[in-house]
Amino acid sequence: MADENKPKSEEEEIAETFEKNIAEASQQSMENEALDKRMSQIKKKIVVLSGKGGVGKSTVAANLATSLALAGKKVGLMDIDIHGPSIPKLMGLESEPITGTDDSIHPIKKSDNLSVMSVGFLMMNTDDPVIWRGPLKYSLIRQFLRDVEWGELDYLIIDSPPGTGDEPLSVVQLLSNNLDGAVIVTTPQQLAIDDVRKSIGFCRKVELPILGVVENMAGFICPHCGEKTELFKSHGGSDMAESMGVKFLGSIPIDPQIVESSDLGVDYLRNYPEREAAKAFKSVIETIQNS
Repeated sequence: MADENKPKSEEEEIAETFEKNIAEASQQSMENEALDKRMSQIKKKIVVLSGKGGVGKSTVAANLATSLALAGKKVGLMDIDIHGPSIPKLMGLESEPITGTDDSIHPIKKSDNLSVMSVGFLMMNTDDPVIWRGPLKYSLIRQFLRDVEWGELDYLIIDSPPGTGDEPLSVVQLLSNNLDGAVIVTTPQQLAIDDVRKSIGFCRKVELPILGVVENMAGFICPHCGEKTELFKSHGGSDMAESMGVKFLGSIPIDPQIVESSDLGVDYLRNYPEREAAKAFKSVIETIQNS
């Protein structure tokens, strides 16, 4: 009978380490194949970024996904804002339970051609903070990309948290050259633009194509008289896009109805298609589809 307490020889330790490395490499290879197979069913994958919080990035991502769905496209909306997931509330899906199998997760259906996945669906209490380091974030994002059963999609819109940290970097690394591009969201004021420039720099460093810049909260249009008031400033987003050599996708004016619809989880674009902000979203989508 072998002595279990006997120290292992150097050769035995090397052999065990080698076997462990082989097993880990094999597992990683299978996971990569599963991720690639899942993503191969999606025609276009777009990540929504902003270097600044509070610019309405998640609202833009949700309405871009909704606009594409209303245009007849099959769309997935994936929320990787782990510390502040807004998509469940914006889409009116906060109370929806997650279902799945041993090797797949079923996204939540918003409509026949719009499905949603968010870390917010996994939280028992929406008031609980998520206190995670980088490796845990990477693992969750990889699991979402690999295991969520989207089926065949025309578009996957990925809502990323503000900044250029773990979450957007994880998406870029995991999808490698399979991302079709990024939509950068800003507001007109210089404070936001200074930070959003960093997102453009991030995309260029990681070789992620930039589809263009969306300027959100670009003035307030009075619902009574139709007069536009520049609450912040004008042309900040378009001027930044021109100076940095990227496409300007359009401006979205402030509409109080967007706020009310977002708080209630109601489809703004479906219910208010004739409002100026809804028309602006439609124009942005047309520009993205034609690019």
